[in-house]
Amino acid sequence: MQVFNVQGMTCGHCVKAVTQAVQAQDQQAQITVDLACAQVKVQSELPVERIAELIREEGYSVQAL
Repeated sequence: MQVFNVQGMTCGHCVKAVTQAVQAQDQQAQITVDLACAQVKVQSELPVERIAELIREEGYSVQAL
């Protein structure tokens, strides 16, 4: 399980955008988003750097924890 601090997410659309971005590269990825804590948890075969890059491409500031 990889955990990221993601700034800028505010709504369900943000959750969907992040989820779809990661699942486009790994369909089996499991993503849990906590808007209140600004955290995204990802269970995926993708490297941490690639997941962070995908989230950044959606327009969010991201940092692996």
